[in-house]
Amino acid sequence: MSESTPITPDPNPTEAIDSVAINPSQEATPTSDRSAKTRQILGMKGAASGETSIWKIRLQLMKPITWIPLIWGVVCGAASSGNYTWTLENVLKVTACMLLAGPLMTGYTQILNDYYDREIDAINEPYRPIPSGAIPLPQVIIQIWVLLIAGIGLAFVLDVWSGHEFLTITAIAIIGSFIAYIYSAPPLKLKQNGWLGSYALGASYITLPWSTGHALFGELNSTIIILTMFYSLAGLGIAIVNDFKSVEGDRQLGLNSLPVMFGITTAAWICVATIDVFQGLIAAYLVSIHENLYAAILVLLIIPQITLQDMYFLRDPVKNDVKYQASAQPFLVLGMLVTGLALGHAGV
Repeated sequence: MSESTPITPDPNPTEAIDSVAINPSQEATPTSDRSAKTRQILGMKGAASGETSIWKIRLQLMKPITWIPLIWGVVCGAASSGNYTWTLENVLKVTACMLLAGPLMTGYTQILNDYYDREIDAINEPYRPIPSGAIPLPQVIIQIWVLLIAGIGLAFVLDVWSGHEFLTITAIAIIGSFIAYIYSAPPLKLKQNGWLGSYALGASYITLPWSTGHALFGELNSTIIILTMFYSLAGLGIAIVNDFKSVEGDRQLGLNSLPVMFGITTAAWICVATIDVFQGLIAAYLVSIHENLYAAILVLLIIPQITLQDMYFLRDPVKNDVKYQASAQPFLVLGMLVTGLALGHAGV
């Protein structure tokens, strides 16, 4: 459910990720071509256009680069259950759960978002499959339904496999698919509101996969749900980072993202504050349940994030958003795993 558009329409959408323009008088190098093609397949900003393989186009619509946080969330949930052991059955179960969270449900979410964002993408990312005309809209709709039905079906299989009387994982999949719909589609279109949209996105990337992984190997309880929803406030900050790419399109189409509402500088500070403060509060909670070592490790993982925020993001959030996320987010996601391990160790 993430969007990626620059503050001004990009006259050269195939430029490298570091935004160094290629001299028009020079031919693109094989390295730059490969880089643009890779970004195209992964669904990243600055992709190449002109792909003709329908299967590569379908994969591009699913934005594989966005699957990683959801897959990681499943791992964190398995850790917080305290019941994961390295058996063949458990490896197969968690792999199937990763397939559910990543390619199926996140793929569904991304295509749904692209379908309803086709007017914005025509302004900011005209090389995307839908605005470029690389794939007809009826085929896009079919792919949305196939992924949704397959996702809910696999969630049901995982519930049966885990022996759940209440279909917990199926319920999470249905809730997640509904949130994805109201995030992208009118009349609610949560993304029109910077706060609601960003939190919905953050919760979808943390609470939903974490709860799914936890339910797969343990009993999902209110404490885990509340803690992951609280952790999602740090995810809200990560969601705001994505909004800096789409400021111009959001302004033109009346979407009140935080950069539109508060301006670039203020929104950047709101972003880093939510990322840092709520991780710090999670560390404080770990101290309160006597998981001091895990709390200390989490604090140590927050420090480089603050450093990178100062080095990249706060200096130019529009130019450095991708560079910041690539360098800082590994520390954030490692902190999530540390928290999951702490909760599993404490038997929360």
